[in-house]
Amino acid sequence: MVGPWIIAFCTVVAVYYLDRWENKHIKSLFDWVPAILLAYIIPALISYVLNLDYSQADIHNFSKNYFIPLAIIAVMSSLSLGQLKAIGLKPILVFVAGSLFIAVFPVLLGFSLLETDLVTEMLVEQEYWKGIPPIVGSWIGGSTSQLVLKELVECPENIFLSVLVMDTILVNIWTILMFQTIKKSKFLNKHFNIKDVAMPEDLRVENKKLMAFWLCGIILLVSVIFCNLLIESFIMKVVLLSFLGLGLGNFISKWNFKFTLKIGSILIIIVMAVLGLKLQFATFDFNTSFLGFLIIWLVGHFVFMVVIAKLLNVNMAWVPIASMANVGGIATAPAVTAAYEKKWMPHAIVLAILSMATGTFWGMLTIYLLKTFFI
Repeated sequence: MVGPWIIAFCTVVAVYYLDRWENKHIKSLFDWVPAILLAYIIPALISYVLNLDYSQADIHNFSKNYFIPLAIIAVMSSLSLGQLKAIGLKPILVFVAGSLFIAVFPVLLGFSLLETDLVTEMLVEQEYWKGIPPIVGSWIGGSTSQLVLKELVECPENIFLSVLVMDTILVNIWTILMFQTIKKSKFLNKHFNIKDVAMPEDLRVENKKLMAFWLCGIILLVSVIFCNLLIESFIMKVVLLSFLGLGLGNFISKWNFKFTLKIGSILIIIVMAVLGLKLQFATFDFNTSFLGFLIIWLVGHFVFMVVIAKLLNVNMAWVPIASMANVGGIATAPAVTAAYEKKWMPHAIVLAILSMATGTFWGMLTIYLLKTFFI
């Protein structure tokens, strides 16, 4: 099926050159809709207009096996460990606070609404509580954690399908909101009187002669190919390629990190264009009360991180970055970050990896708390 490939290719080319077009009207468009977000929306609009469904197309498997791994190793190889250390513990604490809220909020809300229909009828009698752990797994750990937690809690298929639809809708909307929120970081820093707004400096020593870009590209591609041949687990691939990228960028003195950062940015646009082919504007019947619960849950997660960021006096840009690392994952976290500062993309990936590694455990905590206090 060449259709999705053509749509994705044309989208990436169009967005890439539009973003560089010195036209005031085009520039004003990108002030509101970043290039990466446009790459996400265009394929979905084309699919919707043509009444086509590319959500199961082979391009998604190819993207998962090649585009995303290439983006990860490219971006991670542009990361200076000195930069990561210089940022400190605060962004990680903001991220962990977001994960903690996602895991425990349903229990806290259940206590405050213990005798209401939301808890007694919908969550308990209709067993919608079994849809909560898969949501926790999806938001923090991704699809792998979601499926593991679905099996652990024995979530009924009808509830799981409803959860999947609502989760997809909310995450799509949330991604758009976080793109806009991160662009308001300066306003939020001023409003909350945040002083710690320094950008991480590039601590690398410039080499007069860097490695040829084509050689860097070959090394990245060969690394991904061998990784696919040797490892099946996507999470293990992500972890291995992340560490390999760090090694390439920090231990090869003439590594062309400027090229890898640029190619990583382009690959993120490609990944977003492919993800856009999964985005379906058509909605299905679902439980509106449960959807309202999910909205409150997600907004509360953001507000809680804002409070933590204020208490820690950390740049408010880390709130949408940490939120997307939690809710969005390995592709959308660096994409949202790129709308603010491309040099922070590797750090967003680190947080997303931490999310993938811990999602199942947070979900198990949620199951334990729900069963202990409500079921």
